[in-house]
Amino acid sequence: MTEIHGSWDASFAGVAEALGAALGADGAGASAAVFVDGEPVLDAWGGFRDAAHTLPWERDTIVNVWSTTKTMVALCALILADRGELELDAPVARYWPEFAAAGKAEVRVRHLLGHTAGLPEWTEPVTAAELYDGPAVTAALAAQPPAWPPGTAAGYHAVTFGFLVGEVIARVSGRSVGQFFAEEVAGPLGADFHIGLAAEHDHRVAELVADPAGDRPDGFPVGVSDANTAAWRRAQIPAIDGHGNGRSIALVQSALACGGSVGGVRLLSAAGAERVFDEQFAGTDLVLGQPIRWGLGYRLENRTCSWGGWGGSVVLSDAEQRMTVAYTMNQVLWQDGYDRGLDVVFAAYAGITS
Repeated sequence: MTEIHGSWDASFAGVAEALGAALGADGAGASAAVFVDGEPVLDAWGGFRDAAHTLPWERDTIVNVWSTTKTMVALCALILADRGELELDAPVARYWPEFAAAGKAEVRVRHLLGHTAGLPEWTEPVTAAELYDGPAVTAALAAQPPAWPPGTAAGYHAVTFGFLVGEVIARVSGRSVGQFFAEEVAGPLGADFHIGLAAEHDHRVAELVADPAGDRPDGFPVGVSDANTAAWRRAQIPAIDGHGNGRSIALVQSALACGGSVGGVRLLSAAGAERVFDEQFAGTDLVLGQPIRWGLGYRLENRTCSWGGWGGSVVLSDAEQRMTVAYTMNQVLWQDGYDRGLDVVFAAYAGITS
């Protein structure tokens, strides 16, 4: 078992063991955190942050977490809604007039957050390099028709989610989603999470390690090799290119487990935090091909809201237990990647109920 560094309450020692076991299996690096009542009860890390296993994963190591980034974008939208600046039932075109094209005049903001807008991908395939031009790919989404009547079905908006919700945030706030997040969420909380990473942080970014089966799944526009570049880190691809670690993710998302407030900072009213559990869809997701309950930007189950990132990162907030669990890693695994994070989540539940 890989040596684990950090600190944890005795009740959560099993989480550190689960993290060590995961690292022993794949030999790379990872971090995990558990917050209860907005306070850390586990903050742990271990392994290596490079493929050659020469650089240890440090306390301040951060890594691209792929779709776990979506939870940060969704939280920004919930904050604006809670302030009364964004109406979730309003047509997207109220804030983004160009979006009304091609039969989308009645698409609601909540359709974007609930993956029911019918825009899970671009009509014409895009490349990783094209994703760096956010205005161009966002304009392309505004111009294309929905793949199904919005609100009638769900299909995971794997990459488009960030450009769609992010554009609404930009239109409402006058700031890019990365800037809004930095100024309204990460800054007040002191959270080390970034949507669009400044060069000054490059030295502590963990190198992503591709699955032995390949750089990317068939048909996906980006690969692990793309995310290991400066161009990727500088861009704002708000669904999939956020950088952080277990501590920063758990800190931010604890707001949803704790009635909107964490670390003495209130991001949302209690009612605003509760809104995340407003179910948008329950059934088989057309893209994922499996049953799911979508809330406003999160997967729902009982009193939990969660989502994970391509290859294995995950965050879960439990409003009943007032607990948030997060896991990040640099070894990407296509088939069983989420098992590692789920082991951490299950160990956290064992700790809080012991």
